Amino acid sequence: MRRRKAIAALGIAAAMVLTGCSTSASDGTVTLQMVESLTNPARTELLKKLIADFQKENPKIKVNLISPPTDQADQKIQQMLQSGSGVDTLEVRDITAGPWSTNGWLYDMGKDLEGWAGWKDMTENATKASKNAKGNTYFVPYGFYGLSLFYRTDLIKEAGSSSPPTNWDELLEQATAIQDKGKRQYGYAFRGGTNANGNVTAAIEAYVADKVDRENGYKLTDGSTIFSAPEALDALNTYFKLFKQASPPSSVAWGYPEMVEGFSNGSTAFLLQDPEVIATVGQSKAIKKDQWTTAPLLAGPGGKAVQPLATAGWGIAKGSKHKAESVKLIKFLSQGEASTTFSKENSLVPILKAASEDEFYKTGPWASYVTMTQNPDKYITVTQPRDAPWWTEWSQKADAEIQRVLLGKMTPKQLLDSWDKYWTEKWKSKG
Repeated sequence: MRRRKAIAALGIAAAMVLTGCSTSASDGTVTLQMVESLTNPARTELLKKLIADFQKENPKIKVNLISPPTDQADQKIQQMLQSGSGVDTLEVRDITAGPWSTNGWLYDMGKDLEGWAGWKDMTENATKASKNAKGNTYFVPYGFYGLSLFYRTDLIKEAGSSSPPTNWDELLEQATAIQDKGKRQYGYAFRGGTNANGNVTAAIEAYVADKVDRENGYKLTDGSTIFSAPEALDALNTYFKLFKQASPPSSVAWGYPEMVEGFSNGSTAFLLQDPEVIATVGQSKAIKKDQWTTAPLLAGPGGKAVQPLATAGWGIAKGSKHKAESVKLIKFLSQGEASTTFSKENSLVPILKAASEDEFYKTGPWASYVTMTQNPDKYITVTQPRDAPWWTEWSQKADAEIQRVLLGKMTPKQLLDSWDKYWTEKWKSKG
């Protein structure tokens, strides 16, 4: 999911406090308070344009967009939701939907969207992601953040490879061959900091692809965790070799910004990231268009990869007094030109079926996503338990333990035992 640098705009903090309740004017005009989470300047301007188009079609509905800095956004939104007022429509992520709905802060739009014509235009992944395990619709997805391998076409050629790696072993081999510390040239943009657990689990899931539970990517089909599988240790041994043999030493603390910068400035040859990075790298002046592209997600020994699609979308606060108007706004943003424009300009895997025929998604860096979509038996899509109320706790625990492994204070086997125990106990306590 997107972790771009936050903007420090004057007045944001005040806006978060003062927004107050959504209002209705004497002439019947309703003002909705809409809050985004994954803020960046270009995205905010795009949202304002789409909102302006919505307001033209709905002159009795005004939308006030609130754009808190990204690193504070979810906390600010939570404060607003706790207060029970000040927000109508909001950005809900797969990692916030669980805790926010558990606390009773989100409105279930299921009945409001029954029979909605927009559903038929959406991909199977989009309609599936719109409902949680209990069938509640707390948000309508606006796109997906699926992983692919970004790579330097020139560097792999110089190192003697005619094509990009297709599996984790090949990645380790090619990245190691490219590594040249004397030239400050590194093989892989390793993620050792915040949210490092995402790439670790992607590797593990690839190694257990033949027996992964597609409805819960952290489970095997026999009900045990993916971390208990013998193949998981093979995955980790390969993965952590990437750090030791083919990554910048400083990447022990790299999060999203550092990884992307490392690839964009040409110092690393490989990067595992979401499609939003296509736009970011495309804007870099340090790397030319013909020097890079993407390849499908890396497979495990069985020749299959597992794609844990992350998503986010638009939802409604349970405390909103203008739910009908909020539903109308969400429908607008989830259909036709508004949806297509948002997904293209934010480099998202789109929610609309029609996108598969759009030339934009068939060429260049996007072609790898089409390849994965057209080969679902090889690139398996799974749902991870991101809606678990303890997901934030899990992420913090997992990242901390990855750090311990990188620093030599914990073995990969100890990490897997810890993760297996954690999820087994959580699921058991859940009932």
